[in-house]
Amino acid sequence: MIIDELLALERRGWDSLCDGTGDDVYGRLLTEEGVMVLAHGMVFDRPTVIASLAEAPPWQRYEIRDARLIEIDAATAILVYTGIASRDEDEQPFRALMSSTYTRRSGQWRLVLYQQTPIPADPGEGA
Repeated sequence: MIIDELLALERRGWDSLCDGTGDDVYGRLLTEEGVMVLAHGMVFDRPTVIASLAEAPPWQRYEIRDARLIEIDAATAILVYTGIASRDEDEQPFRALMSSTYTRRSGQWRLVLYQQTPIPADPGEGA
């Protein structure tokens, strides 16, 4: 199933963000024209993504929840999910709605667009 393939790619990406190999993994996964629209309001092109991930502190843990697939056609699909991640046990987790748009090129799924929309913290959390 396509959703299983794309979830495996998302997990490979998140695993790389945890083990410090995100620049390599996303360097291979992103298309040449691929972009990431990040929660802090920036749009990164492929070279900027690779450079920023080479310097990024690793995440300690992550969860992918409520994943669903939107199939556009045989070569295009969007994976939408809630992502929850933290770099440190003492900090509030980063929570966002995430979407990854993939295209199949030469038989391989490649990431064209990744987008994050932050989910505001619950005021009662951590109190």
